[in-house]
Amino acid sequence: MSSLSQKYPQLIVPPAIALKISHDDFVKLALNNRELRLERTAEGELIVNPPTGGETGRKNFKLGTQLGIWCEANPQLGEGFDSSTGFTLPNGADRSPDAAWIAREKWDSLTLEQREGFLPLCPDFAIELRSKSDTLVALQNKMQEYLDNGMRLGWLINPKSRRVEIYRPQQEVERLENPSRLSGENVLPGFILDLTRIW
Repeated sequence: MSSLSQKYPQLIVPPAIALKISHDDFVKLALNNRELRLERTAEGELIVNPPTGGETGRKNFKLGTQLGIWCEANPQLGEGFDSSTGFTLPNGADRSPDAAWIAREKWDSLTLEQREGFLPLCPDFAIELRSKSDTLVALQNKMQEYLDNGMRLGWLINPKSRRVEIYRPQQEVERLENPSRLSGENVLPGFILDLTRIW
């Protein structure tokens, strides 16, 4: 599909319609419509995510704040990113986790041009916070995609049910019921997410 960003500068896509778009057109579309939360699958399918409601936004802010405090205390270990950051995964998908982190050596290996665009890598750590409009299966597939593309630790947090799924390479997904804390393990050493601030 050629030049979608020029044809549709304020693109509104009904959920039942699937549009395929190249990576280059996707980047242009996303840059020209920053108020939209856009993603793209490895097959090129455009995903338009609605803005979150107040409750999800509040919880996501608390989650990001906790990760940010840890990142600021441990700058030698890596860099953290919010939900507006785009990652182009090795499989070609363009994704934006609710919060993410990459190790220092990965960040330092990027050129300035790469840092200013969609980051051409998979985060080492990613969090997805389920909102009212998210289907669980879609988020589980997204977490598995991160894992398949190099993620070392991932959390899928479902506030409504107070459940967490933990994703690790070459391990079964661990499911926790109503945990109060999560550990960053050896990926984010010393990071503890206080879920009582999220629930």
